[in-house]
Amino acid sequence: MAISMEQLEAFVAAAEHGSFSAAGRALRKAQSAVSTQVANLEADLGLSLFSRAARHPVLTAAGERLLPEAKVILDRREHLIGVAASFEAHVETRLAVAIDELYPERALGALFADFAARFPHVELEVLFPMMEDVSRLVLDGKADIGVMWRQEVLPTALAFHTIGWIPLKLVCGRQHPLANTVIDWEELKRHRQIMVAVRSEGPEKQRLRIAAEVWWVESHWVILQMVKQGIGWALVPDHIIANSPVVGELVTPALQFDDADWPVALELVWHKQRPSGPAAKWLRERFATTRIGGVQA
Repeated sequence: MAISMEQLEAFVAAAEHGSFSAAGRALRKAQSAVSTQVANLEADLGLSLFSRAARHPVLTAAGERLLPEAKVILDRREHLIGVAASFEAHVETRLAVAIDELYPERALGALFADFAARFPHVELEVLFPMMEDVSRLVLDGKADIGVMWRQEVLPTALAFHTIGWIPLKLVCGRQHPLANTVIDWEELKRHRQIMVAVRSEGPEKQRLRIAAEVWWVESHWVILQMVKQGIGWALVPDHIIANSPVVGELVTPALQFDDADWPVALELVWHKQRPSGPAAKWLRERFATTRIGGVQA
């Protein structure tokens, strides 16, 4: 049984356009050529795909069942051609991107939708580590691109580009002792602080530590649930607070020593010595030009 792509194309076009003449116009072929291809396919399969009793051909039960199978085969052919074209253009087959929770998730959907449209055959893995864990993944070759808060000492093997600033807010629960007072620096030290945790033990983990007693939690979203319960206070990105289901149960107390948010710089990082293909370069450019926070550097 020799079934050709041309036969399947004629079958699908006739089914979708409702007649052999309309299918011929869609395929830019003569009606007789389409009819012949469909007839040959029916002969090869030993089945009638269309009933020709009416003015226009109508799919038989066998035709209804085989139509989606034919579409799958044609779609996979297009996929194969696309993958081959990607290889010819030296597009990567796979990329891994590590993104700190500091990066607003609302910006990621549109960014990756554009990436999928431009590079439909690149397999993408998106990781959400924290702080120094991002740079470690890039250094170890487990991520091609990283988006993280600025490290005071960045490994020399990594290149970087500042892409914006994320404001952190000090929050506590409504019943917390800090909720209804103007807070001074020493008062903060006396109450438990809930901080975002990383797997590595570098200096960044301690950078925003103020209190003597600290709990470490690997998610800002869970931190806010704990803050709501009065377990401690925390510094959390503004966009996470705004989108948290417990935002109405949080308090941003007045500070005696500061009257503004605490901004943290977001940086794009990649390995200097590893070559970047078209997909990685596109992603780097897109991250670099997407405005995040109040400042773009």
